[in-house]
Amino acid sequence: MTLPDLHNPNRIALFLDFDGTLVAIADRPDDVQLDLSTRQALMQLDTQLDGAIAIITGREIAVVDRFLHPLRLSVAGVHGLTRRDAQGHTHVPEIDGGFVPKIEAALRPMLHKYPALLLESKYGALALHFRPHPELEQDCIALMEDAIRDLPGVELKRGKMVVEAKAIWGNKGAAIADYLNEAPFAGRQAVFAGDDVTDEDAFMLVNVRGGLSIKVGPGETHAAYRAAGTNEFLSWLRQLPANLGR
Repeated sequence: MTLPDLHNPNRIALFLDFDGTLVAIADRPDDVQLDLSTRQALMQLDTQLDGAIAIITGREIAVVDRFLHPLRLSVAGVHGLTRRDAQGHTHVPEIDGGFVPKIEAALRPMLHKYPALLLESKYGALALHFRPHPELEQDCIALMEDAIRDLPGVELKRGKMVVEAKAIWGNKGAAIADYLNEAPFAGRQAVFAGDDVTDEDAFMLVNVRGGLSIKVGPGETHAAYRAAGTNEFLSWLRQLPANLGR
């Protein structure tokens, strides 16, 4: 599956995952680095696509803004739980976050035993990163499953070396669907790239809507195209402004 050849900037709406797609995954979330050439390509694409470009990520919106600064794009954060549209309006559901301290209490013994584990708190979500201890994957998943068992309105999201408890509200596919109903995305063909199992609902939505889906890295997928890894995808992305200009 080669990467798609895109040329018409007036017909494309570009949606991009962040970790594993725009940046290589690091041991800790704060350690990732957005390359200058990638940022410059995003700035060019933002202009060429008349703003029809959005980041669709498990990160919080404010965190993505810090990495992209001074560029400010549309962003759907926490796997679609929160969303900032192209007009700068942020859509945030009212979430009862009372489940967060309950989960934190359930995880505390393991975090004390393995201090290299990272617990990341977000709006309406709590993510347990176990990259420093990959051998604890099943233990971390089982602990999170037990922690949410009696908590209504909470679901688990599994990703690369992370398991996340999140309020049941939206997903990446739903966030893209919302963008496609709004200017400047409406009427354009969706192109979405992501690397993780949390991107599969977005791949399926884009496929159904007649768009182009790109899986970054290995693994089973619903995506129609594939890049071998982040480096190959970024090489394609950095060439995209020139291709769209032809």
